[in-house]
Amino acid sequence: MSVVVYVAAGVLALSGAVLFRRPRAGVRAVRNPLTVSTCAAIALGALVLVCSAPLTLAAVNDLTGVPNFGAPLTYGMLSAYSCSLFILLINWRGGSRERIRRMVLLGIAAYGALIVAIVVLFALADAHTERLTDLDTYYADTPFMREMIVLYLVGHSVATIGLCAVGVKWGREVTGLLRTGLRLILIGSMLDVLGFQLTKYTAVVARWTGHDLDFLSTVIAPPMASLGALTCSVGFVLPRLLPSLAAHWHSLRDLRTLGPLWSSLRFASTAPPPPGSWWRLPRERLQWREVAIHDALLALAPYFDDRVRERALGGALRAGRSAHRARLMAEAAMLCDAVRQAAARARPLETPSGYRLHATTSAGTNGLAELVELAQEFTRSSHVGTVRVGTVTATPDRTRGAP
Repeated sequence: MSVVVYVAAGVLALSGAVLFRRPRAGVRAVRNPLTVSTCAAIALGALVLVCSAPLTLAAVNDLTGVPNFGAPLTYGMLSAYSCSLFILLINWRGGSRERIRRMVLLGIAAYGALIVAIVVLFALADAHTERLTDLDTYYADTPFMREMIVLYLVGHSVATIGLCAVGVKWGREVTGLLRTGLRLILIGSMLDVLGFQLTKYTAVVARWTGHDLDFLSTVIAPPMASLGALTCSVGFVLPRLLPSLAAHWHSLRDLRTLGPLWSSLRFASTAPPPPGSWWRLPRERLQWREVAIHDALLALAPYFDDRVRERALGGALRAGRSAHRARLMAEAAMLCDAVRQAAARARPLETPSGYRLHATTSAGTNGLAELVELAQEFTRSSHVGTVRVGTVTATPDRTRGAP
């Protein structure tokens, strides 16, 4: 059981680290109360899982020399996690800075008092028999321990039920990834409420009434708590991380599409080598490659021949191509011709074309889209193989520094 709990804690902690240290967000994350409270909730959830593992409980008990000392430590951590959920709810709801600050301090005071009460009740209780997996039910009838167990469960229930209520309300008001994230948080909170808290309550009350349902607390509750925490962490991270991952995936796709074009044009580019190394993010590599290709296109402009472009355009239109596709085919043909002439060290045209490629006249994402389309058409051209051989042969020393 300890291994499963440790794995769940590790995944939980990793999701928090990724959310906090996602690309270009580190400094902004420190200044964003919502991000800080989310990461704090995830981190404390991971600590609760680590503390609740039987191996950790045994180690804590041995180190302190106090039987069951791991119990108030775990319950205190769980109360701190509940407090972080309460603070997260406050930041989600928003409002004036003063109101948020007042509510946060109120939540910290309430759960701080709960943690103190847990420690005091444990100190007053007679709990000298070490129990690593069934402490809640074993000491369910023991004075002070009974109150401690009820207090930590009630404190955790207040926070998670509030999280469920907010998830249900806001799930109807938002759309897209945010709605998906809220639904995952709601599912995780319900797993916690029904799979962990309800089973704990049931097992403890069964002990009070003279029945034995300990398996609910020892067998069902721990994995359900781990599953609920993991589901909530996915709900927290998904809406904030997935758009960035999708953007990098699209950048990697465009980077690979531009590869053949860059292989043919790199000899003409005077752009400096890219900073960093192979592990740079796809978006950064794409930005450098786009700049380098534009630099090469500018260098090849004196070799652009309108006659080549016009012949290719007329042939494409006669073949039934759309105006857009015909224009791309004509530009690719003119570019192929310019690359061959430049690679062969031919003299530039005396009267070069004044035509400008659409990829160099469009800005932003439109410019990148035009460049990707031009690269695709360039790759389809039957001249690409010849161009690539001539390029590499003519300038073997220009092949370094490409991302």
